[in-house]
Amino acid sequence: MEYRDEVYLKSQPENEAPFSDQEFSDRLTKLRGRMAAAGVDMLFLTAPESMFYMSGYQALWYQAQSPSQWPASSGIAVHVDHDKYILFDSEREAVLGRVFTRSTDTRFFPRHILRGSIDFVVDQLKAEGWLKGTVGLEYRSYRPNRVIGGQHQAAFEAAGVKVVDGTDILREQRWVKSPAEIACLEEAARIANIGMAAAKATIRPGVTELEVYGEIVRAMAAAGGENPSITMPVLSGSKTNAHHGLATRRKIGKGELVLVDLCGVHKRYHINMARTFSTGEPDADVADVANRVAHSMELIRGVLRPNLPVREFNETMMNYFIEEGLWGERGWIGGYEMGISFPPDWVGNFIFDPLSEINADRLFEPGTAVNYENQFFLPRFVGQYFTIESFLFKQDEALMLSEQPFPLIVID
Repeated sequence: MEYRDEVYLKSQPENEAPFSDQEFSDRLTKLRGRMAAAGVDMLFLTAPESMFYMSGYQALWYQAQSPSQWPASSGIAVHVDHDKYILFDSEREAVLGRVFTRSTDTRFFPRHILRGSIDFVVDQLKAEGWLKGTVGLEYRSYRPNRVIGGQHQAAFEAAGVKVVDGTDILREQRWVKSPAEIACLEEAARIANIGMAAAKATIRPGVTELEVYGEIVRAMAAAGGENPSITMPVLSGSKTNAHHGLATRRKIGKGELVLVDLCGVHKRYHINMARTFSTGEPDADVADVANRVAHSMELIRGVLRPNLPVREFNETMMNYFIEEGLWGERGWIGGYEMGISFPPDWVGNFIFDPLSEINADRLFEPGTAVNYENQFFLPRFVGQYFTIESFLFKQDEALMLSEQPFPLIVID
């Protein structure tokens, strides 16, 4: 045996699986029930979020944009009739799997095909007796890409099974969090608040956007925070009108707005918050718009509760902004689910928007977490007033998770 094989097979660092065996077992049991209800006999999970949710698997590289010779073939197979999953991966990630997962059945691709192929997966599953009936694939995951995803579908169909889109089976399960997941979200909120405090302490004229960004990252990492799934924007001046921009070497000027949008991350669970700062007192008309938008958050405090109807929330917000004459100055108002995320996105599956019927008849039920965004353009193109608050709905209470005030935060 070559030494590298000894490393792959025998190296055993301390296990860092993020949850207990019982937590993972409960997730598998729930998923099998959802599969049965959906008429899906087997799911092949390839999204990083799905692999993590089922096993704890996490890596810095998922072959999503890699050369065609290194296809994104790793994944987790779940069968409706079996109380285990099968993890398929490269032997080069054997040690990684032992660090982060509690997998009891990991099968490695043959060495000559490096990152693997779907043919190996299909052959193994056929021999296991798992390829009968209907197979679900995660069509709406960015991983694998269109070419590799097409190869996956064709290989399963050639094995005689019907292939369907199984994306929502697990995504919908992830909407309601377990107590262990809620604890992760609360810790992520603590980390996010530390990051926002670091931003406030760093912002001043002459400091670059990247310097502020760097202090946010440093503070959250020191607090135990992990790498967020989106590069967090720190934007200044009228550049705040482009709120999906990136921090650059631009120096913050006196009398400018500064937008900070960040996520605290714990065990890959994200909590989002954003605030707008002003380096000096803003002009009166700018402050007026920002203050009236900020007041909307007090309305939210009045209605926030477990099982809050989404429609009631949407209508409360829309009616307030219409009455205030601010509706035409909005960018976007709404929000989305917070939970497990890996790059390149922290936007969850559940969304809500006052102008959309999507999810309008659902509830913010206990065990769920969402962000809420207020985006409003300020007079004379000076920039955007942008706030994000995250809500956590528990059995007996609903929480707003940030500590910083909602009005423009003035940096003297």
